[in-house]
Amino acid sequence: MLFGITLTLSCKEEENAAYVGFKFPEQGEMVKIGDDVKIELDVPTAVQVSSATYLVDGKVVGTKNDMTPFTLKTGDLSLGYRLISAVVDDGNKKDTITVNIELKSNVVPPVDGYKVINVYPHDTTSYTQGLEYHDGKFLESTGEYGSSTLRWVDLASGKALLKIDLDKKYFAEGVSMIGDKVVLLTWKENSGLIYNPKTFEQTGSFPYQNSREGWGLTFDGKQLIKSDGTNRIWFLNKDTYKEEKFIEVYDDQGQVSQLNELEFVNGKIYANIYQTDNLAIIDPESGVVERYVDLSDILPAKDRHSNTDVLNGIAWDAEGKRLFVTGKRFDKLFEISIVP
Repeated sequence: MLFGITLTLSCKEEENAAYVGFKFPEQGEMVKIGDDVKIELDVPTAVQVSSATYLVDGKVVGTKNDMTPFTLKTGDLSLGYRLISAVVDDGNKKDTITVNIELKSNVVPPVDGYKVINVYPHDTTSYTQGLEYHDGKFLESTGEYGSSTLRWVDLASGKALLKIDLDKKYFAEGVSMIGDKVVLLTWKENSGLIYNPKTFEQTGSFPYQNSREGWGLTFDGKQLIKSDGTNRIWFLNKDTYKEEKFIEVYDDQGQVSQLNELEFVNGKIYANIYQTDNLAIIDPESGVVERYVDLSDILPAKDRHSNTDVLNGIAWDAEGKRLFVTGKRFDKLFEISIVP
């Protein structure tokens, strides 16, 4: 029995000794995009390797006929987890080994402040989820099961001009208007709902594909842009609602998740970060957070009541160049300017 155990351990040690792995980078290592990554294999002395081919996410990036380190340039890669593979050839067979790295932003985003330009009333029953400005009024969706609504809201009075209650099975989330359609997300129901903007008659629906949930929604003139509570932002076909691509949002510290209400402003994505007083201004091509806006104390403590919830809701008046923000059950809606 002892001989058998010894033999088994010896075989395992021999197998382990013959294993080719990664010396660098370490599994899950976080790297700033643009930095070089040293890739070096850990090759046991008993193993002869004739070549190694290196790939990133399945795409060949280089080959080495010796075991000197390979330098990976990251400037053209996407943010997020990238899979590095090495196809190792010992002359008789080929083995593939893998390791992950995580690429974060190399931009340290400045934190801007704000100036309140105007203050308007806001319905304190509105658990604001989505907000857009169209022709002098707001398209607003409000959440929570059993009390979700879709409404057109007068800017000056804060009163609903047209309002419908959603079925109690839905928790309304982000909303956006495209031409003659209003598109409304639901939270966990895996469905987007389509409405006539003049009557709020429901005209259709669509399922989500790979996105996790429905959170924020906006339109950039070509595609719908959707958040799902993670650090991913999804781009949907405006006609079929199919998810065509996504970006991953990062700052210099790592992933930026809990992305909620969205607005497309001058070529950038503005996003509420849920449970914070911050807006993130995001490059829609790379996912890099370029700036933050700190909206702390925009609603004074004296104006808060027991049901006042978090900051949420961004609307952009493209013609008038006005930016509006509010929060869940805030009694005010604010026109602001961003102060560097």
